[in-house]
Amino acid sequence: MVFFVAGMIFGCVLGYMVANASSSAPRPAPPAVAAAPAAPAAGGRSAPSDPDPNELHALESLAQKQANNADVRKQLGNLWMDHSRFEDAARWYREALALTPDDNDARVDLGACLVNLGRASDGLAEFEAALKRDPNHKKALFNKGVALMESGRPRDAVAVWEDMLKRFPGDPMLAGLKEQIDQVRASAKAS
Repeated sequence: MVFFVAGMIFGCVLGYMVANASSSAPRPAPPAVAAAPAAPAAGGRSAPSDPDPNELHALESLAQKQANNADVRKQLGNLWMDHSRFEDAARWYREALALTPDDNDARVDLGACLVNLGRASDGLAEFEAALKRDPNHKKALFNKGVALMESGRPRDAVAVWEDMLKRFPGDPMLAGLKEQIDQVRASAKAS
């Protein structure tokens, strides 16, 4: 029952992320157990798809020509992440971080890939590293909660998310988070 409710919560989170993907505000990374609105694969995860080959080729060519360009590596990571190809995305985020180790956005995206690959504790370590540099990094805080949920620590996840609501009251990026917290609590009582 807990996994069912957690899956529903993360499905809501995924819907939230898709709706906010084009905004300039930091978007949460795809939660590990979220099913995409399209046909989910076995295990509740969306089936990986391939990015546009022309876009991929252009970015890879640019990355090859510009060995010190961290931004193009992040773009490649984002492209692969958008297609649920988390191992490929993680590779590019690692390359970006090798060039710019203080880039919290790339670090958080790497953490999200690791959570999606079933390595929640490794993802949690990336979120913690980002939060050491910027304790108010909303995306890192939110995803820390996701990693805690994936690690079987729903109370700790709720504590992180409640702290976010207190620290950032009225933030539209956090719309719906209170309802998700209530669902986690309800599922904990039911089990």
